[in-house]
Amino acid sequence: MDFSQNLAGPYAAQILGDLGADVVKVEPPGGDPARRWGPPFIGGNSHLFQAVNRNKRSVILDLKTADGRERARDLAMGADVVIQALRFGVADRLGIGYDRVRDGNPEVIYVSVTSHGPQGPLRDDPGYDPLMQARSGLMSVTGERDGEPVRVGTSIVDLGTGTWTAIAVLGALMERERTGRGCHVTASLLDTSLAWMSYHLTSYLATGRLPGPMGTSIAMIAPYEAFPCTDGSVMIAAGNDDIFGRLCRALELDLTEDPDYARNADRVANSRRLAEIVAARTRRHSVNDLLELLRSHRVPAAPIHTVASALEDPQTAATGMLRSCAHPAIENHVDIPMPVRWDGKRASLRRFPPDAGEHQGELFPEE
Repeated sequence: MDFSQNLAGPYAAQILGDLGADVVKVEPPGGDPARRWGPPFIGGNSHLFQAVNRNKRSVILDLKTADGRERARDLAMGADVVIQALRFGVADRLGIGYDRVRDGNPEVIYVSVTSHGPQGPLRDDPGYDPLMQARSGLMSVTGERDGEPVRVGTSIVDLGTGTWTAIAVLGALMERERTGRGCHVTASLLDTSLAWMSYHLTSYLATGRLPGPMGTSIAMIAPYEAFPCTDGSVMIAAGNDDIFGRLCRALELDLTEDPDYARNADRVANSRRLAEIVAARTRRHSVNDLLELLRSHRVPAAPIHTVASALEDPQTAATGMLRSCAHPAIENHVDIPMPVRWDGKRASLRRFPPDAGEHQGELFPEE
């Protein structure tokens, strides 16, 4: 039972739906607000909504009314999993909080997707993805050197929280299979954002050195960043000493015996100087020529695509991640499936994202 809205909770429920669960999305009158997060819109809904609500049925319940709350409780009492993302205490006031649902459904896996977690001075505050990127420090390490903090260009905290929530639900279901007991799963946007910052946080605690934005590079590995070409840039990832040696051979650089560059730690200490040396050689090549040269020497590298050029990349097509679907109301509809396979097969698309209340008659046939 998915009482959540926006992105994080619905994405968790979609993952469970992709894995075969019968997910009922309970929406307020007017539907999930994420339906209106646009333009652009597709089939009357925002692209954000379409991306996180497949494989669900939808009903409309007004939880501000006694009848709506009673129906919501009835649905929760019969569910294996209940997901809600209401502000702290609201689910209890509506009669669908954990204690109430557990009393009538002791085996339930009850999920609270929260903004800041169940404790702390901000537990009652709402939370959105960019606020958590800001509060966790994630924005402070994103962007160009000496530049202003930048938001990561996708809703990484929302989608990450949804992923962690689905993992937690699967673990809870396995534990219930063993013990017969349900449990209360709690996820938070802030926890997810702090988890994405794990090595930055622990490094600062250990060294006292404050990390900052580094553009395309990383503080712990060199060379590991974008380098210029005659018509663009190429991302190069020389992740170990052997790869660095192959990079040097490809670019005809005599650096592998130089004590300033022989080991990764040496290269990190001299990363800016090394980047200038490498860039002087990459500037001689076009993007395609450099990619061919590096691939021939088994040096990991990639073009820096736009969305359009990423869609044109033959490897993108080969992944099967662009799933063309015969949608009854949307021409040339493309779905992005779960990024995993089982015996070579991806999770199936059983239901398109529903219209608001599309399945009201199935769940409440008396209407």
